[in-house]
Amino acid sequence: MHKELSGRLGLGPIDQVAYAVENMEHALDRYAAMFGPFEVAEARMEGCLVRGRTANIRLLYAVNRSGPIEVELIQPVEGEYTVSEHLRTHGEGLHHVRFRVTPIEPKLEQLRHEGFETLLFKRFEQLNVAFAYLRIPTDMGGSVIELLEMS
Repeated sequence: MHKELSGRLGLGPIDQVAYAVENMEHALDRYAAMFGPFEVAEARMEGCLVRGRTANIRLLYAVNRSGPIEVELIQPVEGEYTVSEHLRTHGEGLHHVRFRVTPIEPKLEQLRHEGFETLLFKRFEQLNVAFAYLRIPTDMGGSVIELLEMS
């Protein structure tokens, strides 16, 4: 990672922007007009840690990889977590930006000491992948970022 691309927290450049959507079918037309076509899939994630408690989540997601930053659309289907909370509180729109980190656990601990709150964590052992959603400190606006560890 280039030093000039990394702030004091060492997160590096943003590699994804994600939007919370109520209805994937309707959202695809609107967002494809802006970003181009998306690939749609469903994910079932069992055993997620949502604010420290175990939860099962099912969602639809769509990904656009036509530019240097991935664009993701997320529609919750089952389970209560940050995206469903966002939709209820703010409606559709920007949910988070993502940073790639390796390894994730020390970065989560560092950010916790900086006032970030881990909202969701999931590790896929067989894939050697982990991700977390974190709320940034309220004096920075309290929005959400994602950390992704992927080999």
